[in-house]
Amino acid sequence: MNRIKFLREELHMTQQELADKLDGAKSTVAMYEKGDRKPSMDVLLKLSEIFDCSIDYILGKSDIRDPEDKEFRFAYHKETEGMTDEEIKDALRFYKEMKNKIKGEKQ
Repeated sequence: MNRIKFLREELHMTQQELADKLDGAKSTVAMYEKGDRKPSMDVLLKLSEIFDCSIDYILGKSDIRDPEDKEFRFAYHKETEGMTDEEIKDALRFYKEMKNKIKGEKQ
């Protein structure tokens, strides 16, 4: 699935609502989502702000939504290559649970 569509739907936003935030047309958003048109750098910057994620994530060049998330960077390594976003989220949740369990045992 196209990341723009995925992120828009994750926020329960319509194409028209996203178009309004981008000061553009609904048809343009539809073309971005179908891959018929590529967003400009200005649009990518706006999308990054709207969706609170990196441009690389929007473009599908990275599976890391927020490269500044230090905990995620620690947990992300070669083992996560090829995993879906949901699988990565599950792995990170498991990592946090184990970290908290170990922390609780040491106290």
